[in-house]
Amino acid sequence: MRPAPVLAAGGRTVGNILSATEWMLPSPATQVHTISVLPSHSPSPAPQFAFSNLTTASKSSGGKGDQQGTPRFDVVRDDLLHPLANGNKARKLDALLPLLRRRGATDVITCGGCQSAHAAAVAVHCAEWGIRPHLLLRGEQLDVPTGYNLISLMFGNVTYASRSVYAHRDEMLYEHAKKVAGNSGTVLWADDIVRDNLAVDEETVLENDSRRVVIIKEGAGTVQALLGVMRLVEHLSCLSSFHNDEEVHIVVDAGTGTTAVGLALGATSLEGNCCHAC
Repeated sequence: MRPAPVLAAGGRTVGNILSATEWMLPSPATQVHTISVLPSHSPSPAPQFAFSNLTTASKSSGGKGDQQGTPRFDVVRDDLLHPLANGNKARKLDALLPLLRRRGATDVITCGGCQSAHAAAVAVHCAEWGIRPHLLLRGEQLDVPTGYNLISLMFGNVTYASRSVYAHRDEMLYEHAKKVAGNSGTVLWADDIVRDNLAVDEETVLENDSRRVVIIKEGAGTVQALLGVMRLVEHLSCLSSFHNDEEVHIVVDAGTGTTAVGLALGATSLEGNCCHAC
């Protein structure tokens, strides 16, 4: 028996909310690699394993193991979503950035470490969506920028913050946002826009040339960021490799916890319901 759909605010199902949301990513699709764990033939007495990528092979086993009992697991390759900004960072911006643009955001401010993948993702995707990104990075400027720090410098307006200043993130973000907004601009937190559903006439913003600066907390820890991760779960639930009668264990590396919470909410609220857009 299929469980009843979980209801969200206003009596709508989570599936209805996801289908009515505007997204940054054109599709929730992602590559899923099935990895087989094979015993090693090494003479070493210590147990060793070899891994084989069976992505192109048949997935009739559903990812648990083949008929001979060979253990398998699936790897969601969200690191291939975008050449510069990807993974769960892009997922958390999936529903958030379209909302901010629809609410008239001209600038976005966020923070992270010197090599923050989140800050780089905000810089890249904001630049693609016509929103000015401002990044507060913890520590000192590198003599030779590399990795995500280089990407942040290429696409965003970077300011380095000392560790003592960075320790008070909210105050640091707000003070910097006020400087960016100037005397005629406004400063909002992303959570306020999500909660109060604040609207703005975009033509008025353009005519007055006033800035509407939105602060995204470190790691995009906002409610709207959960929707992109839940959209991923909805997509995965439709794949033939994930059968309805199988128990699926999800292993995730999470810092702020937003991704983990989104995966848990998606698995709970979308249980037994397949995505209409898959």
